[in-house]
Amino acid sequence: MEEILFVICGIIAIAFSVAVIISRDIVHSAVYLVGTFIIIAILYITLKAFFLSAVQILVYVGGVIVLMLFAIMLIKNEENKNLKR
Repeated sequence: MEEILFVICGIIAIAFSVAVIISRDIVHSAVYLVGTFIIIAILYITLKAFFLSAVQILVYVGGVIVLMLFAIMLIKNEENKNLKR
């Protein structure tokens, strides 16, 4: 059963990773990247590496993605200001 879950999560992780690359909107890419990180955390759980799973969620999803989305919002705000001029 664990092997089947591992293969399914691996396929989903590959699909999310491809969606990150293909997506034209940067916010959608960030959301797909969150999905990829969560699926990788599930892969760690199937490998019984619970600490790595918790670190994956706390560090990457909690920190890196929030920083990326904050930067994206600042960049889009600057682009909107430049368009109004």
